Amino acid sequence: MNLFVIGLGYTAGRFVQHYGDRFAHTSGTVRIEEKRARLAPLELDLFDGTTAAAETIAKAARADVILISVPPGPADDPVLGAFGRAIADGNARRVIYLSTIGVYADHQGDWIDEDTPLAPEHDRVKARVQVEAQWRARLGDRLAVLRLGGIYGPGRNALVELRAGRARRIVKPGQVFNRIHVDDAAAAIMGAIAPKAGGTWNICDDEPAPPQDVIAYAASLMGVAAPPEQPFETAELSPMARSFYASNRRVRNIRAKRDLALRLRYPNYRAGLDALWAAGEGQP
Repeated sequence: MNLFVIGLGYTAGRFVQHYGDRFAHTSGTVRIEEKRARLAPLELDLFDGTTAAAETIAKAARADVILISVPPGPADDPVLGAFGRAIADGNARRVIYLSTIGVYADHQGDWIDEDTPLAPEHDRVKARVQVEAQWRARLGDRLAVLRLGGIYGPGRNALVELRAGRARRIVKPGQVFNRIHVDDAAAAIMGAIAPKAGGTWNICDDEPAPPQDVIAYAASLMGVAAPPEQPFETAELSPMARSFYASNRRVRNIRAKRDLALRLRYPNYRAGLDALWAAGEGQP
């Protein structure tokens, strides 16, 4: 079984690190030469988000499993444009597309699942919904869409942010987020290869929680004072950062546990941060 990864970023890279040895051959794409050199001897081609070399497209057509982790652009999806026909006509029995739980928009703290109607609130997430639909139309049951919660893990977590002095406790009363440790996301990707039929699954933890609580817990592990709380209404935030607070929802992962045999190693942010702290994250 051959694997082709389009966009070997943080989550896809962790998947290859943990599960790459289960494939006879692994190849993929990155955007820049520096990253390709750093990840050698892994077989990686350059894909800048516009055009792909003929041999790169041929590798996608030959692959048995394809993982797509490149987000759509403001106007169209670069992967669909460059690889869409080759993937649709190719050998892949499973194409896994990494999306986001942001497609569900705001539900005022209510619990939702994969049957909840989509209501994206801004252009970036509207593009996700459109691309999901376009891939589904091309691939049918060969497609697995994984809607990920907020991804954290080694090098990307509240402990690191606190140690660097970048952590902020922005408080919007009643606001909760779902998260997912990158290793649990990688396990979900592996699980999505097995089902005979495709589908859509929410990949998130069991405990949606306020973002300020995550920072406070990280501070307690480090034995430092948590940053002061800042009201959301008066906090200086970029438009993208502010958009993360626009939606308040609790996302269920029951279907992923059932269909993908997903067993979360880190069912909540405390378990994830405990393990990261024990591994040296955020240490002086």
